[in-house]
Amino acid sequence: MADTNRSSVLIITGDAAESLEVMYPYQRLLEEGYEVHIAAPSRKRLQFVVHDFVDGFDTYTEKPGYTWPADLAFAEVRPERYVALVIPGGRAPEYIRNNGDCQRIVKHFAEHDKPIAAICHASQVLAAAGVLAGRRTSAYPQLACDVRAAGGEYVDGDAVVDGTWVTARAWPDHPAWMRAFMEVLRNKAPVR
Repeated sequence: MADTNRSSVLIITGDAAESLEVMYPYQRLLEEGYEVHIAAPSRKRLQFVVHDFVDGFDTYTEKPGYTWPADLAFAEVRPERYVALVIPGGRAPEYIRNNGDCQRIVKHFAEHDKPIAAICHASQVLAAAGVLAGRRTSAYPQLACDVRAAGGEYVDGDAVVDGTWVTARAWPDHPAWMRAFMEVLRNKAPVR
């Protein structure tokens, strides 16, 4: 569990998450001095993937990526112990969004105005938790209709800031996305 003497950030994900979208914020947050925990549907070694584009394909391709252990199962998460939430993309959001404990976690951060960083397909999780209505958010461009259907305003941007939320389209947006998120974190929940 989170050390209550340190500022802790939670990453929620699962199998088939985009490797870069998990590992980049994970390492960047550690570098900044935050404690970081990864939660998934169950405690296990997760299999991440690499999404890339290949000439002649209409969409991205998927290859095996890194493996990494989940520190907690969603059911074990006490969101009040965390100062911020990160939701990576990839394919993980399409199935973790249906998990009641995942929805509980996301609702806590949204209702308590805690910083949330979401990228790529993470908007599927935000939509399933019912927290997108009235929010400006970026996402993988093919999800613009899903964002609108959930009551959000889709913005095609690399670091869309809406209050304490920072969203982005995909891993090429990492520098702008994390730079903006770190600014929100430093203002709202500095490392202690």
